Parts: sequence; C-alpha cells; structure tokens
Amino acid sequence: MTRRLISSGSPFEATIGYSRAVADGDWVFVSGTTGYDYSTMTISDSVAEQAEQCFKNIAWALEQAGASLADAVRVTYVLPRGEDFEACWPVTRKYLGDVRPAAMMIEARLIDPKMKIEIEVTAKKRS
Repeated sequence: MTRRLISSGSPFEATIGYSRAVADGDWVFVSGTTGYDYSTMTISDSVAEQAEQCFKNIAWALEQAGASLADAVRVTYVLPRGEDFEACWPVTRKYLGDVRPAAMMIEARLIDPKMKIEIEVTAKKRS
C-alpha cells in the first residue's frame, strides 16, 4: 500500500504545509475544505453556496484518489455560526443523503471571516 499526497494547487496548502487529501491504502483523508473556488480564488457570501463548493472540492480530491463521496464514512462540519448549519442541509442531503456517513458539526471560528463552513471527509474505497 502506498501513501499519496493530493494537492489542489491552493496557495493555502503550500503556505500552511498540508495536503488537500492523503490516500493511504483504501483510506482517503480529505482535509478541512472551505467554499473557495480554487480556480478563481473566490468565495460566495452564501453559506449554502459555500457548502456546495466544499463538496465540489472534496469530490475532486476523492476522485484523484480513486474514490468518491459514495465512499465517505465520516464527515465533520465546522461553522462559525452553528445556526447557519440548517441552511446547508439541502446541500448535505444532495451529496451525502444516500451515503449517510457518521457526522459531527462543530461551532468554531475559521481562519478567514469570509469562510462560513469547512468540511472534512474520511472515505474508505470499496473493494
């Protein structure tokens, strides 16, 4: 089994010193991912739109590792304002409603005030 680092090319990864995801055997660990569109380095003001972009970014990272959101076994949501989480439920249901991984939501300040949600996913590729 080989360990593989996956980078989105985001300047945050190089500056802080982490990978968007790490694939190790059948496991894929996707770092906390925010709603930045890395192709334009823009972020929406809407928490739901940020959640949508988070899942697009996570799906891309999983794809690079030969996995998908269907392989998700755990998801952690971090929001500076816990009361904003309900606005994200239609988005979380769209991407994970059939998968139903173990989940947790944490209310905590994020590094940039523009960020309204950060999502971390652990996946196990199906044999």
